[in-house]
Parts: sequence; C-alpha cells; structure tokens
Amino acid sequence: MTDPQQRRLFSILVAIFALIPVAAGLAGLLLGPRFLGVQAPWPADLGSHFRFLSGIFLAMGVVWWSCLADLQNTRGRFRLLALLTICGGLARLVSLFVDGQPSLGHLGGLVMELSVVPLLTLWHFRLFGR
Repeated sequence: MTDPQQRRLFSILVAIFALIPVAAGLAGLLLGPRFLGVQAPWPADLGSHFRFLSGIFLAMGVVWWSCLADLQNTRGRFRLLALLTICGGLARLVSLFVDGQPSLGHLGGLVMELSVVPLLTLWHFRLFGR
C-alpha cells in the first residue's frame, strides 16, 4: 500500500472510530445513567457526574475529528488525545478487576482504549513522524 493510500485509510479509520465517543457522549449527555440501563431515580450526583464525563467523551470525539484536517500538524493534539484515551482505558481496567466484568459495550471500549488507540498512535507516528 502506498503512503498516500495508508494516510487515507488512517484518516478514514480515525473518523469512524471517533464516532464512538461522539455517539456515546451524546447518549450519555441526553439520557444520563439511563443510557447504561440504570433506572431512575438515581442520586443527583451520579447524574451530574455521568453527564459531565459524557460531555468530556463527546468533546474528545470532536477533537479527534479536528485532527483529520491536518494530521501532520496536529501531532501533539493527536498524541494527547491518545494519552487521555489510554489513561481512561487503564481506569476502566482497574474497574474490571475491582468491580467485575462490565457489559459488552464497555469491554469493547476497553479493547479500543488499550489496543486500537495505541496501535493507531504508532501508525500515526510512522506516517507523520516527529
């Protein structure tokens, strides 16, 4: 595969993968904990915290998309997003061990955060260098 073809495929994958935090963030923002099947009433603090984190998740997806306009010159932003995503995945991994196995969607998130994002970051480094 040629370098321009790899860059195009890379951009397409990032655009698709960024749909996940955008969609989940919007759903969490609009539905609150109900998004995860939690039935109301729930403590106001849970709803507030859940919507706050959903807003961050939504924003991260949009910022992932913002990198697509110029992947060469958004290396720092791209890598910061990757670091934040990996840190979130590590926190999710702690939860797996402390709280038990979550739903399939959260397990998929864990795979994305701790394998797909690091692999994309390595690929980004290969394509766009320092």
